[in-house]
Amino acid sequence: MPITIAVDAMGGDLAPGEIVAGAISAAEELGVRVLLVGIEDAITPLLRSGATGGMRRVEVVPATEIVGMQDPPAVVRTRKDSSIVVSAELVRDGKADAMTSAGNTGAAMAAALLRMGRIKGAARPAIAVPIPVPGRAPQILVDGGATVDCTAEWLRQFAVMGREYARIHLGIDVPRVGLLSNGEEPGKGDDLRKAVYPMLASMPGFIGNVEGRDFMHDTVDVIVTDGFTGNVALKTVEGAIRGTARLVFDTLMSTPELQQASEIVMPALLEQADTLNPDSEGGCVLLGVDGICVIAHGSSNARAIRNSVRRARECVEAKVVERMKGAIADAG
Repeated sequence: MPITIAVDAMGGDLAPGEIVAGAISAAEELGVRVLLVGIEDAITPLLRSGATGGMRRVEVVPATEIVGMQDPPAVVRTRKDSSIVVSAELVRDGKADAMTSAGNTGAAMAAALLRMGRIKGAARPAIAVPIPVPGRAPQILVDGGATVDCTAEWLRQFAVMGREYARIHLGIDVPRVGLLSNGEEPGKGDDLRKAVYPMLASMPGFIGNVEGRDFMHDTVDVIVTDGFTGNVALKTVEGAIRGTARLVFDTLMSTPELQQASEIVMPALLEQADTLNPDSEGGCVLLGVDGICVIAHGSSNARAIRNSVRRARECVEAKVVERMKGAIADAG
């Protein structure tokens, strides 16, 4: 039986068109079975217009409600037939091996928690976000925004889960784990950082505090922080990448001489720029829940959705949930 991925067809800024197109591409190219969850009348015409050889592995699962991007996460408690909740239920009931959504991040997390439940020993979930590093594999930021207010114990658990996920995703036996702080010295940071530092000191691969300047550099593999700080850092990195790209391309277009030079350098720049594009990663994995949930960017296009399905398939194949359970149990 092929791996089955439930795709929230109604989630995201470009839903359902780009979501359906990405799901069809995934079914055709990745050999997975895709369950497109959402409003049938909106999905079915898109399936007919995008008919390919992979269509035999695409099925529509009806859902009559939608959770909007601006809705509060708690709305999943009342919109029980929304596409995001039904997707989580398919995983819970064993009808899908994993789910992915480009919809409301908070709602995706809430639906996964309510329907799949937490892994035993995991107090709170965390989002593992891949951060591009030029010329090498990405870093993993944990938490990217799932749990805003943290205790030291929860942050320790994030480090345990992030380290294990990095071992899977990056293929590194002993990933370098750093605690995000405002200085490298052990005594730096707020009360939370100071409390968790000694709890991480004996973790294999722990290198101590890291700073914001360590993002996108080959100094650390896993960056651990609370969801509030992590989300701010993530958006800062995204903004810096966009600003730098705009500066480079605007400069190359600024004079006739530079425009002529750009004909030579632009193909190489575009190739490198693509490695920084979040669409190439596809999505972030929600760690700590008893099922696989991949959260894609809200503006995901078909390529990003295809890659989010790929990420979900990889997590199934690597038995990510089982590995998380083992890592948490071993860490106590």
